[in-house]
Amino acid sequence: MPAAAIILAAGLGTRMRSALPKALHPVAGRPMINHLVSACEQVFDRIVVVVGPGMPALEKAVAPHATVVQADRLGTGHAARMAAPLLRAFDGDVAVLYADNPLIPEPTIRRLMARRREGGLALLAMRPADPGRYGRVLQDAAGDVARVVEWADATEAERATGLCNAGVVCAPAHDLFRWLDALRNDNAKGEYYLTDIVAMAVGEGKRVLAEEAAEADLAGANDRAELARLEAVLQARLRAAAMAGGATLVAPETVFLASDTRLGQDVTIGPNVVFGPGVVVEDGVEIRAFSHLEGCVVRSGAVIGPFARLRPGTEVGRDAHVGNFVELKAATLAEGAKANHLSYLGDVTVGARANIGAGTITCNYDGINKHRTEIGAGAFIGSDTALVAPVRVGDRALVAAGSVITEDVPDDALAIARGRQATKPGRGVKGKRSDDRRAEGPAGLNRPAKHKGL
Repeated sequence: MPAAAIILAAGLGTRMRSALPKALHPVAGRPMINHLVSACEQVFDRIVVVVGPGMPALEKAVAPHATVVQADRLGTGHAARMAAPLLRAFDGDVAVLYADNPLIPEPTIRRLMARRREGGLALLAMRPADPGRYGRVLQDAAGDVARVVEWADATEAERATGLCNAGVVCAPAHDLFRWLDALRNDNAKGEYYLTDIVAMAVGEGKRVLAEEAAEADLAGANDRAELARLEAVLQARLRAAAMAGGATLVAPETVFLASDTRLGQDVTIGPNVVFGPGVVVEDGVEIRAFSHLEGCVVRSGAVIGPFARLRPGTEVGRDAHVGNFVELKAATLAEGAKANHLSYLGDVTVGARANIGAGTITCNYDGINKHRTEIGAGAFIGSDTALVAPVRVGDRALVAAGSVITEDVPDDALAIARGRQATKPGRGVKGKRSDDRRAEGPAGLNRPAKHKGL
């Protein structure tokens, strides 16, 4: 049977205290709504997202799926009704979900859809450790849902019920939109509650069923503290999946993964490593403590860190080494290349088995444009070298330590670009102290010393 989803995402997230729409706040490096959209794409034939006015970034984030605007925020039932022009004629089931419940997995959604086919309406419910202000699901003697009551409208006895409403419902399209049209707002908040359709379904003699799911799957985020809890839940899942896939996390609780992080087998991740979006790590890589990676690819056998930073556009080749306090940006290190200490390599291509000495930097920005540096295979760049782009250092070339390279260096050449050393015998520390003593008068009073310039 065809199925469609309505995702409610019009909330401003007032309690987030943010100019960013609530649905765009990230969890594991990805806007929370995109987690839910990805799960829905595995189940539904059509997806419609209800947004608030003036949310172009949110519309872009969910593209190419259709969006409709809820101009007046009059409750969840009113928001779902906004999708009626697009789905009223839809011949199939329609589920209504919430962008701020981003961790609902595909299997849970499929169970909800299967439960709907057993009756006229299905909803997701949970038994949280702390029911708090969740709406309560009231069941009859047979276990079917008799009513859903919002916490603000519930009696003390009803609030004592442990089964809580997650807000997600599923019904045939023709019934859902008929019920939505009939909603009233005579309640404590003066809003149109989506959950009131439960009473309508029961009143028509339709069977309403609750599909129970884990609290973690249905967790929501209305403020920063709840957002942090969502992050913790998802990080635990991502770490478990990484280890199940063959990666070693030395201190799992200190490693932070993005939702799209891809780790190969026999990868070892040290403590306090952070992955931003867009990282691929192949088999046999070691990433040492306190490294940060985003938007990069690390090929098999490479060693990263400790205290390394790999920024977007970087590719570290097979068996290459990137050491402590080395930063790479839009950099390509070929097989076996090494940059082991205290370097910045931006907009650069480093050839196979080249060695980058400590303190080397590529001067890639002239204040207006970025320029690239090319370092050939087998080249050796001495410590404390500045490579002023655009510039090329040839294959097997040697750059002397302390050089500022502004011109291309041919293959197999030695480049030295630094001032000549001047040595003054007798003018070291001991000689300076003697001069200082001669500057004192008979009474021990300081007098200006007359020295020739060095």
